[in-house]
Amino acid sequence: MDIELGIQNVARPVNFSSDEGADKIGSIIADAVANQTMIDITDSKGRRILVPGRALGYATIGSETRHAVGFGAL
Repeated sequence: MDIELGIQNVARPVNFSSDEGADKIGSIIADAVANQTMIDITDSKGRRILVPGRALGYATIGSETRHAVGFGAL
C-alpha cells in the first residue's frame, strides 16, 4: 500500500509503502489526528514513520500513486 503524508510547513511529502491495508492505515491516522498523538506506521522495509497527528496536512492512501510531469494527455 502506497502512502503519502503531507506535513504542515514542510515542502515535500513523506512517501512510503506499507504491508498494512488501507483501512488499518486510515484508522491509525484518524486516531492520531483526533487524539493529537503520533502517527506511528511501520513501512514495508521495517522502518517506523512517526509524524505528530496535529502536524498532518493531508494523507493519500492507495495501492498505487501515479505522478505525471509535463504537458499533454495521459
